[in-house]
Amino acid sequence: MTKIKRYFKPDDICFITNVTYNRNPILIDNIDILNKAISNTFQSSQFSLLARVILPDHFHIILEAGNKNPSKILQKIKMSFGVLYRVKMNMNSGRVWQNRFWDHIIRDQDDLNNHINYIHYNPVKHGLVSRPCDWQYSSIHEYIADGVYTRDWGAIELDNLDGEFGE
Repeated sequence: MTKIKRYFKPDDICFITNVTYNRNPILIDNIDILNKAISNTFQSSQFSLLARVILPDHFHIILEAGNKNPSKILQKIKMSFGVLYRVKMNMNSGRVWQNRFWDHIIRDQDDLNNHINYIHYNPVKHGLVSRPCDWQYSSIHEYIADGVYTRDWGAIELDNLDGEFGE
C-alpha cells in the first residue's frame, strides 16, 4: 500500500471527498450518527466547514482547519462514525470507509467558488434531485438564506464545473 504524503500549511482551505467502503449507501440512513461524529470532532479540533454535502455513499466538504491537520480531523470523523455505526448495527468489526480520501488545497477565490458550486450541485449530478435546493443534506440552504444562491440555482445543468473533485 502506498503511503500518501499530504502537505498542509496552517490556514489552508481543503476540499475533501470521502467514500464509504464498497460505496455502501449508509450515510443518509445514518445522518444522525455522521452529524454526531462531526460534532464530536469539532469539540476537540475546532474547524470550520465552509460547505458540505452528504450523499448516500460519500461526502464532500470544504474544511478550514486553522492550525489543525485536516487529515487528523477527517480521521477523527471517520473513526467516530465507524464506532457509532458499528454499535448501532450491532457489528463487532467490519470496514465502514474506503482507505484514504481525496483532497485538494483551494488556491484562490475562483477555485473556492468552483468547489462550493460543485458541492451544492452534486446531488443533481448523481440524479438524486432535480434542483440542488431539494437536497436536504447540503449547506446550500445556508447559502440561500445568506443570499448567495437563489432557490432555482442549478435547476439547469451547469457547464462550468470542470475539474477534479474526487468522485
